[in-house]
Amino acid sequence: MSNAAPQDPDHAPDEAPAFAAERPILTVQQHILLEQTRFPGVSGEFSWLLSGITLAAKMISARVRRAGLMDESGAGGGQNIQGEIQQKLDIYANQVLMHCLAVRENVAVLASEENEHPQLVDGDNPRPEYSYVVVFDPLDGSSNIDVNVSVGTTFSILRRRPVEEGEADVMSDVLQPGSRQVAAGYVLYGSSTMLVYTAGNGVHGFTLDPAIGAFVLSHENIRIPERGKYYSVNEAHIDKFPPVCRRYLDGLRAANYGSRYVGSMVADVHRTLLKGGVFLYPPTAANPEGKLRLLYEANPVAFIVEQAGGRASDGHRRILDIPPESIHQRTSLVLGGPSEMDAYERCVAEE
Repeated sequence: MSNAAPQDPDHAPDEAPAFAAERPILTVQQHILLEQTRFPGVSGEFSWLLSGITLAAKMISARVRRAGLMDESGAGGGQNIQGEIQQKLDIYANQVLMHCLAVRENVAVLASEENEHPQLVDGDNPRPEYSYVVVFDPLDGSSNIDVNVSVGTTFSILRRRPVEEGEADVMSDVLQPGSRQVAAGYVLYGSSTMLVYTAGNGVHGFTLDPAIGAFVLSHENIRIPERGKYYSVNEAHIDKFPPVCRRYLDGLRAANYGSRYVGSMVADVHRTLLKGGVFLYPPTAANPEGKLRLLYEANPVAFIVEQAGGRASDGHRRILDIPPESIHQRTSLVLGGPSEMDAYERCVAEE
């Protein structure tokens, strides 16, 4: 028989504290379901669509973290439509996103940076009742995986344009300006895996908790600081930048801004979003239109930054107002907080 004293039922032992969360645990799907009444044109269908993106993101995150152990880093032996060497994880991420989204009944069209043409998810038999178009870059910055640098996925969600029943105007479905995005976001595969998205009602960040396999709200209603301390640009090409960009960078350095550049767009934009400052990807002589893809990269991050209180431009026009002419159209990009964008626009006005 034990001689231990009976426990006071009103006093739990110190070594076994009851679970208590500082704030309610909210997953990304729960968040959307709770907020959807305030999202213009969004219903429960959107939560189902986004679950395809979060499932793919978990699979890509797991593969990225094991890349060095599974011989998944390095080139995959082919080229994408842009003529760039495909990394093994580019191919995997593209396949995963295509699969996870194609089985969502409310997705009509998928367009990937890795594919030459957009695809109807039902082949040659269009389903006009399916309303969404998803445009994505499956793994931005994938060449950095070999050196263990953060990479990311970007995505843009649009409503399919109305067409007569039986018709399939797939290209016009995809070639919509960024101002018509229903939602957009990115997934950052870094020290933690984080999903940041907007559906036109603020920007929210969710961190993947590997213990429970869910994206949990960690950054609610993100706002870009009015003024930051850093600028982010590849200064190795500064002598090839337009004069306005060089003058602008001179002004930032004179104002004691520091330089921070990862070389992975999602990572650089994420830091700018949270810490403020400005991210630039200017045109050069080799890439006079810029190098980033308008649909897959610039539009999603521009929508997010604007919803967080910042601005995004190609140097002369609002990114979200640019009418796309081809699915792989390139653009330059300047995005940042109000103070930095005001200064950039003053430089442009002085030309």
